[in-house]
Amino acid sequence: MLINPRPSDTAAAAHDRVYRALRTRIMHGEIAPGQALTLRGIGRDFGVSMTPAREAVRRLVAEGALFLSSSGRVSTPELSNERIEELAALRALIEVELASRALPRAHMALIDRLQTINANVAEAVAQRDAVQYIRTNLEFHRTLYLRAQAPAMLAMAETVWLQLGPTMRALYGRLRRTDPPQYHKLIIAALKAGDEPGLRLAVRSDVTQGLRMLAT
Repeated sequence: MLINPRPSDTAAAAHDRVYRALRTRIMHGEIAPGQALTLRGIGRDFGVSMTPAREAVRRLVAEGALFLSSSGRVSTPELSNERIEELAALRALIEVELASRALPRAHMALIDRLQTINANVAEAVAQRDAVQYIRTNLEFHRTLYLRAQAPAMLAMAETVWLQLGPTMRALYGRLRRTDPPQYHKLIIAALKAGDEPGLRLAVRSDVTQGLRMLAT
């Protein structure tokens, strides 16, 4: 016998679907910094009522992915240079530790996977596709950090990525870079060699120098 889900369960599923999809869009820079969002527009985009849209926005505001003004206007945040510096410092603290914890579990299949992803990063840069660049760059880092088996720490890193997404899109688009991140190759080389100091340095450089260059 089929049992129809309770209305509360259906609403929760709709809210979670909207939250995850909108979160991914923001993290990958698909939404520009300072862009206004409306509950009606979110509901129309995802085919849901105002209630799931409102709950998704509430969660994203709590994570710093969206900004709610005193007048009730919802938008993606516009980060100052000081805020970018702060988030870069957070990335250095969290991601260096994740990489270090991943190193003992960095088998050749992982290294091969990182090399494949890095080729996709290079292709996105060559095509000057900012959104694809952000998506594949984060995939590179997440794939490595999953081996750390530190889910709470990875969740913290993803919250930082989420806050940076729209600004990264705007900044990379302005920079018009044509060369892939040089530190990814150093990260892969350090993993192959089992070189923890080299890995920590390469990750720290990768997650800070690019952002600081963009902030100048």
